[in-house]
Amino acid sequence: MRSMNGDDVTEAVAGCLAALRPAVDRDWTAVPAGRLEWDCRTTAVHVADDLVAYASNLVARAQDDYVPFLLTPDEGTGNAGLLQVIKATGGLLAAAVDTAPPGVRAYHNYPYGSADRAGFAAMGIAEVLLHTHDMTQGLGLPYEPSADLAESVLAWLFPHVQPGPEPWPTLLWATGRGELPGRAPVTEWRWRNNLVIPAERLDLVGIRPAVAEDLSLGGDGGFEWVDGGPYEGTREAAGFMLKAYRTGVHRPEFGVFTLVRRADGRAIGGMGFHSAPDEEGRVEIGYDLAESARGNGYATEALRALAEWALAREEVRTLFATIEPANAASQAVVTRAGFTKVSEDEEGLAYELRR
Repeated sequence: MRSMNGDDVTEAVAGCLAALRPAVDRDWTAVPAGRLEWDCRTTAVHVADDLVAYASNLVARAQDDYVPFLLTPDEGTGNAGLLQVIKATGGLLAAAVDTAPPGVRAYHNYPYGSADRAGFAAMGIAEVLLHTHDMTQGLGLPYEPSADLAESVLAWLFPHVQPGPEPWPTLLWATGRGELPGRAPVTEWRWRNNLVIPAERLDLVGIRPAVAEDLSLGGDGGFEWVDGGPYEGTREAAGFMLKAYRTGVHRPEFGVFTLVRRADGRAIGGMGFHSAPDEEGRVEIGYDLAESARGNGYATEALRALAEWALAREEVRTLFATIEPANAASQAVVTRAGFTKVSEDEEGLAYELRR
């Protein structure tokens, strides 16, 4: 899985242009774009409009809605001109992604109201890949993007979808454009940007499978860490999350979060859930901090925010944590966050917080 950046946007757009150029002399208004209700010309304009809209929201740091404009090609623009517009708007998104600071988020309506620069890159790439497929299907042209690019789109935008044998057919299936052996047809779908939960001085930034893979392999996950980070518990949790994704049991909102200090944008630790809630609404949490960030109340602050978010969900009734008897600091964290000790055995001390 690769990170989503401007080069990836450029690669996706280049593949789109190469696939569609052989049909520039045809009447795209007379050809339906695959299974869509749009014709190929309308679809091409839609791709360009999405690319420039994503770029604009990211550059403007829009927080409540899309920047209020609509892309409209000049009257009489032919198919070759439309491809030029797609190339230009793709370049704008690539530049916006590559120049945006790491922590910047801007408006996108689904599912949590915002996306970061990697999310905007991934959404733009998804629009290009999927609608190029639609148009080439209607025009009878061959098209298949690189497996690496399709795999990365899945890992960044479809963390709720178990990877299939091949990335491109899986992405087509996940968006209602194809079949996948052993899986029911998809009739409704949405991609998912990552969840961010604000705390007083921190943001709990949900990590995607691609980030989890990098962390589990010893990378930084795209974050700038304080000295001593990421700590071993964060890497281990990322590995467990990646396994859950690959086996199809990952629930993105009940995954792992990186704790990012708002004052300087540095990551100081990790916190998250061991799995989705069970049938009784119980879910276990875990956390760690880099040693250089300890002793400042960050873990308590983050745990309070995570607990408030979780207990507001209908499927969660009880949060619990298991702590080693010798870890007095962690016991103090859960106690300050409102947890109560309910049992003690050889495996550790059990703490709970109920709705």
